[in-house]
Amino acid sequence: MKFDLKNTEKVDRFLNSVFIYPTDTVYGIGCDAEDEKLVEKIREIKKRDAKPFSVIAPSKKWILENCEVDESLIDKYLPGAYTLILKKKKKDFLSSVSDTEFLGVRIPDCDFTKVLQKTGKPIVTTSVNFSGENPANKINEIDSEILDKVDFVVDVGELSGTPSTIVKDGKEIKR
Repeated sequence: MKFDLKNTEKVDRFLNSVFIYPTDTVYGIGCDAEDEKLVEKIREIKKRDAKPFSVIAPSKKWILENCEVDESLIDKYLPGAYTLILKKKKKDFLSSVSDTEFLGVRIPDCDFTKVLQKTGKPIVTTSVNFSGENPANKINEIDSEILDKVDFVVDVGELSGTPSTIVKDGKEIKR
């Protein structure tokens, strides 16, 4: 099912679903990062092992409350096409997303991020493809097996196709 980006007043539908959505880089597949069953469903859909996922943070304040980070690093990179790898304040925080002491955090620079942030929840963000395959710049590049397993799709046309740059320990790592 497609979702009209203009019809965004019902943000609660993002909390009980697995969905495909645009970022400032490539299309992602996501869900409420606090819902362990939905996070596991994304792993199954992508055929992915326990490799950590990242999240779209609901706010800068949320990042500061849950991760060890200098505020200037957030200001430098977010919002933008960056994923900050940050140490969690509590190791077991969002352990179904990342069972390590670190969490990848993004705030994509696109209109749809503002819709997701209205939920007040962290949202899983990972490219919508089978693990190890190329990410999708357009919805028609997504395997039908994946499309058939999500609750809805937010299609805004073609995206840039360049994955986010990883920032760890203040250093940029190109993918």
